[in-house]
Amino acid sequence: MRIQAMIKRILLEMVRDKRTLALMFLAPLLILTLMYFLFQSNTQQNVTLGIRNVEPSITRELKGKHIKLKKIKSKQSAIGLIRQRNYAGVLEQKDQKLKLTLQNSDQSKSAILRQTLQQAQIKLKFKAADTALRRQRQVIKQQQQVIKEFAQLTKQTEGSVAAKSKNQSLKTFDNYSVRTHYLYGSSHSTYFDTLLPIMIGFVVFFFVFLISGIALLRERTTGTLMRVLATPIKRAEIITGYLAGYGLFAVVQTCLIVGYSLLVFKIQIIGSLGLVFLINLCLAFVALALGLFISTFAQSEFQMVQFIPVVVIPQIFFSGIIPIAQMPNWLQPVAKIMPLYYGADAMSGVITRGSGWNSVGMQISVLIIFAILFLLLNSITLRRFRQV
Repeated sequence: MRIQAMIKRILLEMVRDKRTLALMFLAPLLILTLMYFLFQSNTQQNVTLGIRNVEPSITRELKGKHIKLKKIKSKQSAIGLIRQRNYAGVLEQKDQKLKLTLQNSDQSKSAILRQTLQQAQIKLKFKAADTALRRQRQVIKQQQQVIKEFAQLTKQTEGSVAAKSKNQSLKTFDNYSVRTHYLYGSSHSTYFDTLLPIMIGFVVFFFVFLISGIALLRERTTGTLMRVLATPIKRAEIITGYLAGYGLFAVVQTCLIVGYSLLVFKIQIIGSLGLVFLINLCLAFVALALGLFISTFAQSEFQMVQFIPVVVIPQIFFSGIIPIAQMPNWLQPVAKIMPLYYGADAMSGVITRGSGWNSVGMQISVLIIFAILFLLLNSITLRRFRQV
């Protein structure tokens, strides 16, 4: 009977809490639907390869559904072309030597280009070998015909025809040597090097959001916030105080996460270390402001945690782990309203491509705008829901 009473009490509490039921049942469906559209369209990366002075036989083998070839006529260096036009790589040819210069800021694109070039070489070798075999068959037929008609000239004809066939087969079989250069990183770079800048920003964003939201919610449920509201403190002062107080912990946490990644994972930062810290601090304050705002709509820590699938998890999908260009056209604008999209893009630019303030200034400005927007919304909800 006591167990039944406990079960009945829990069921009644859950049924009465419509918001918890909605988050519990609808949020997983939302995430699954989003994942379906994201992964359904993202079958493979689209890669742009610049080619200069490359033989048509190689070009034909390189063509594919996911590789776009751009013929280069300018004499600009391969590194300059990659930086200016954002090519994934540039392929050049001089005699029988091929030079492949890879951007290598995205190891998946580099892997596609290396594999495609290797496959093209293998196909050319098989075609050359097949051509040589066909010509050998023709030579054998010619020799047999010569033997039948001109038995006395067999040795002379065999030597002449075989020499001709050998020259033709050597001319057809092209054995290209390939040298690979990397603009960013090296041949030892892995896909984790591409993900790490994004994951650093996500970890900072996630934990600051969770901790700040739950901490403020606890103050509200325990009555601390109500006692503060009973004092002459203004609404703006309350928000500033919470932001500054939790912001100190957010700064410490950000420095810890970035420092740990540098020391343990030995991540190579091509750009400014100061910009890396600045971007993460901006992400932390956006997450802090968002956590304070979302906590308004939660009545318990359980509800606050249930906001994660709706507010935080979609951020990682639009952070660059899945290329935005590969998403459906109607889904791509959603990335523009995700703070982590701008933070991850700026982090990847500074760490992997050495971007400076001119390149990431816009993303940092957008993060600041997001933080201000969430603070304004928090001020409004303080007045409406907290009766300040």
